[in-house]
Amino acid sequence: MEDIILAAIIVLFASMLQACTGFGFSIMATPFLLLVFEPRTAIQINIILSILISIFMVPGIFEHINKGLLKKLIFSSVIGSPFGILIYLYLDVELLKLVISILILVLTILLILKFRIRRSHSKDYVSGGVSGLLTTSIGMPGPPLLLYFTGVSIDKAVLRSTTLAFYLFIYSISLGMQITFGSTSREIWIVSISLFPLMFIGMFAGRWLFKHLSQQVFQVITYIILAMTGFYLLFTSI
Repeated sequence: MEDIILAAIIVLFASMLQACTGFGFSIMATPFLLLVFEPRTAIQINIILSILISIFMVPGIFEHINKGLLKKLIFSSVIGSPFGILIYLYLDVELLKLVISILILVLTILLILKFRIRRSHSKDYVSGGVSGLLTTSIGMPGPPLLLYFTGVSIDKAVLRSTTLAFYLFIYSISLGMQITFGSTSREIWIVSISLFPLMFIGMFAGRWLFKHLSQQVFQVITYIILAMTGFYLLFTSI
């Protein structure tokens, strides 16, 4: 019972962050859920709840989705995902996490110093491809999208909506691959269902917060999440 209560508190705050910004659930939930559950269980709970948040939120934010960008992200993520599986199966994932953590921290500093990226079709595809690769290799699709979207100064509503819609696709693919090539269990689904109420509370609280955030505050939150992601990957890889 204590484990479920702790997991519920984690999911409450993580879903609030996800609903408010469109990202952040994985980086906040996964490290703490790993303190409660074994890795396979924690990761699949994270994926299941992320899918549900996107399912319930996307219809209400559909008008803000950049459809052209979303199509590019989906197309390129399908290409990148198999390479992530190969990395997961045959290469040193910890080395990959170390390299990515350093890259994220360096780019976050550049963004804070007002470094900006010029958006292009090729960069749209690259960000989606790298996101697909990271989803199937380390279970974290957010960092490349967040870095790119922040660097090109995309409006917060478009960033949040397009990211949530993309997560619905990429996490569904990831869960399908895990079930097909890996395994799942009754415990995972029971725990996930028991966490639904707190997920919904956090989701609605996050939607309320989003309406009261300025673009500047939103950017500060993205910097904090990027830094947390970088340090988390760095810590878990050494």
